[in-house]
Amino acid sequence: MSDALPDVRTFRLSPEVVAPLKMRLPDVALRTIDAIMTEVPAYAVPFAGDLGPKIERAVRAALGTFLELVSRADGPEPQSPLGPALEGAYALGRGEARNGRSLDALLGAYRVGARVSWHELAAISVSSGQPAATIAHFAELVFAYIDELSAASVAGHADQLASSGRARIRDLEQLAQALLAGEPEHVVVAAAERADWSPPRTLTAVLVPEHATRTVVDLLDPRTLQLSEVLLVPDMDGSARAAVLGLLRGQSAVVGPARPWLRAKASYDRAVRTSELIGPATTRTVVDTEDHLAELVLTADPQALADLRSKVLAPLGSGPDAKLVETLRSWLRHQGRREDVAAELFIHPQTVRYRMTRLRELYGDRLRDPEWTSALIIALAVPG
Repeated sequence: MSDALPDVRTFRLSPEVVAPLKMRLPDVALRTIDAIMTEVPAYAVPFAGDLGPKIERAVRAALGTFLELVSRADGPEPQSPLGPALEGAYALGRGEARNGRSLDALLGAYRVGARVSWHELAAISVSSGQPAATIAHFAELVFAYIDELSAASVAGHADQLASSGRARIRDLEQLAQALLAGEPEHVVVAAAERADWSPPRTLTAVLVPEHATRTVVDLLDPRTLQLSEVLLVPDMDGSARAAVLGLLRGQSAVVGPARPWLRAKASYDRAVRTSELIGPATTRTVVDTEDHLAELVLTADPQALADLRSKVLAPLGSGPDAKLVETLRSWLRHQGRREDVAAELFIHPQTVRYRMTRLRELYGDRLRDPEWTSALIIALAVPG
């Protein structure tokens, strides 16, 4: 913000000219306020309420500062009277942003205030016998002064929006961290309140490459939380799930299950496990963890699965014949239908008969034991 006004250092009014202006200052301030209340409806209620006297004092102070500027003596001054006025205008702009209002009303009030105050001050100057050239120059300074105040308010409004935006982003990130860390309920609820975030019924974790998060998050619910490559999407259950999966089409993403919002970590853990299970995601492919539930269950304890596989394949000896294992898996899957096994493995049905004869020799009655067949189905469900 600049402390300089156009021509303010070269144009002065004598004390004799300024005296009647200062004397009539309260009347000018009241007329200015009345005009603002009439022409800028957004300020009618604040003026009429408890803030009215404060705003009146602010208007009077702004006009008083202007008169000090145009009547001060020549020569350097240690502190310009413009500084406090600009600080006040800057604070006013920040206050409008904090209250969630745009600058339209405030800038409109400035315009109305400039017009009305100039009209009143000019009338006083004319009645005191000031020449037309002096009054015209006086008008330029009035509007230049209002431009300075407007610019200060614009800067304050922008700075408040920027700082509050950064603060809220930080609060939302801290909320996401608390959810993904599985923090206690009271910690998470406090973080949500601090971020001014309304909790949904459920949250669904969506993993996306960090470079694509901005593109993806723009497609989703505005309440979506983001932390690095993790998005927590509100109420993505039921029919909404299919809709969101459709929106994500063409992106690289792994989508976890919907969970109550305080249990978002469970959705995140499922998405991470699925990502590890399927390996690096294919470019622009959406992976739904619901399509991988059986694999997730079977690989929940990799060592247990390895031990089970070792146990049920023991009859085949060390380094079992891969073709026999492949045939046994297909035979279990097709419930012993030889033609289906042959079609799946692209072999002759007689080959299937030969291999199954060999397997029955090795396993004996265990191939008719429900517990053994169940163990074989589980062990061979995931190729090893």
